[in-house]
Amino acid sequence: MTLFAKDGCLDCHRIRLILAEKGVACEVLYPDPERIREDLLDLNPYGTVPTFIDRDLILYDTRIILEYLDERFPHPPLMPVDPASRGRFRLAMMRMERDWYPIAAALMERPDGATRGALVNRLRTSLEETQRLFAQPPFFLGQEFSLVDVTMAPLLWRLPQCGIEWSPTLDVLREYAQRIFGRPAFNHALSQADGARHTGLF
Repeated sequence: MTLFAKDGCLDCHRIRLILAEKGVACEVLYPDPERIREDLLDLNPYGTVPTFIDRDLILYDTRIILEYLDERFPHPPLMPVDPASRGRFRLAMMRMERDWYPIAAALMERPDGATRGALVNRLRTSLEETQRLFAQPPFFLGQEFSLVDVTMAPLLWRLPQCGIEWSPTLDVLREYAQRIFGRPAFNHALSQADGARHTGLF
C-alpha cells in the first residue's frame, strides 16, 4: 500500500491516522509540492493528494479512502453499525469538511492581517458554538473512537498554527483534544513537520 501525501495537509493527516489506528503498514510518499499534479497525473486525473494505492486499486477522494480502509480492515471498527448513526456521523464529517477545513487551510496559507483576523474569529466562534457535541467523553457522541474523531484530530492539532489559542472558552474541546492526542496512534501518525509544530499546549 502506498499513500501520496502533502505535509501540512489536513486530509492526508486523516489517512495517516486511520492507518495508524488500524495498525496497517503503508509507505507514505511526499512528492515535490511544486510538482504534485505532474507527479500524480498518471494515477489520479486530478493530480491531488491524498492519493492511495492498494495493489491495483487507486483511490483519490479522502472520504472514500477513509471508508474503504475501515471496511478493508474492520478491526477496530470506526463507524457505528446502525444506518441512522452512520448517517449522523457522515453528516458531522461533511460539516467539518465544509465549514472548518477550508478556513483552517486558508489560515495555514498565512493571509494578510485583516483577512486572517476575520477567518480566526469565524473559526473560533463556530468551534465554541459546536463544542458541546464533544463534551460527552471520551469521543464524539459516545465511547468509541470513530471517523468523526479522525476528522477532528488534524484540525485541533493545527489550531495554534491557525492563530487560535486554547482559551477557557474552548475548555471542552481542549479536554477532548487531550484524549485524542494521547492516543498512541495519533503520535504515530504525525509527520516530522507535524511533530515539530507541536507547541506543548497541554
